[in-house]
Amino acid sequence: MIFERSKILYLFLFTSISVFSQYTETVNSNRPGFSQGAFSVGKNILQFEAGFGIGNEEHLLLNKKTDAFIIDYNVRYGVWKEELEISLIGAYQSNSVTLTESGATFKERNFISNTVGAKYLFFDPYRKKQLEKPNLYSWKANNGFKWKDLIPAISLYAGANFDQADNPITHFPNNGITFFNPELETGLEISPTIAIATQNNWGRWVFVINLIGERITLDEKSYSYILTLTHAFTAKLSAFIETQGIKSDFYADQLVRGGAAYLVNKDFQVDAAFLVNFKDTPSRQYGRLGVSYRLDMHKKDEYIEEKGKAGRAEKRKEKNNIKKKENKRLDRIDFEDGDGLNL
Repeated sequence: MIFERSKILYLFLFTSISVFSQYTETVNSNRPGFSQGAFSVGKNILQFEAGFGIGNEEHLLLNKKTDAFIIDYNVRYGVWKEELEISLIGAYQSNSVTLTESGATFKERNFISNTVGAKYLFFDPYRKKQLEKPNLYSWKANNGFKWKDLIPAISLYAGANFDQADNPITHFPNNGITFFNPELETGLEISPTIAIATQNNWGRWVFVINLIGERITLDEKSYSYILTLTHAFTAKLSAFIETQGIKSDFYADQLVRGGAAYLVNKDFQVDAAFLVNFKDTPSRQYGRLGVSYRLDMHKKDEYIEEKGKAGRAEKRKEKNNIKKKENKRLDRIDFEDGDGLNL
């Protein structure tokens, strides 16, 4: 799936997200799952997510076995606004295929997908939660379950797929199955992908949903969903479980993934994961290892403004704070906690 970036989003990263700003103090990776979280990497953050997988497939109807090696990659960059990121998501696969009836073997290799797209966060309920003042008289009111906690952050993803018409990995002329326009023998076929990503942050748990339509202008369009649940055991170690359902005219499947990630430092993460399915056309088993690394060029948080009356009140408050700072004595040393020392 081209939408792997997934996703997974680790809980210890999300709990540190400012509800006003997309920027996080630690790398915010979609790996090792295939889903995308609702939040972007933050403005001026350039992030690389890559890995490799080894696995095998056996197709009983086509009487063939495949040993596969896959390299997947995701380059993400936060641009213009804190809510927006652009990305290149893709994968390259090399297969060693054995025809079980004849014993013949052959190799095939090419890109599975290359998709250039953008994701924009258009609804963030956690921003309003930060504006709410705590109840000084009730611990339960501050920490108890609230129905509004079920409301997720929501983002929209749109991208363009660039597929080769003569790709042996995705083009099966002997079976009459192709991702592309059958009239195209060479060249590129460009088609759109759209997706909705939602994200709930519940303490040490994060729940992500992706609803995806791929190559939606082609006859071989596909639709899928991804559900990802992540749990943080410590500030550095997290684990996830994920299921993905895929439906199209040429392929349908139900995939299960699981794995873990470890935060080496604030800008570098390593991960491991597995994939299995429950069918024989084909059966699939894969193991994956990967890394995520970011170049943090984020200079300052650019706060996401609150709309309407609340937003205007925040702007007035900010202006008043600026005026107070300008009126301070020049011989006053200010500390981060707001206290000062008069010389």
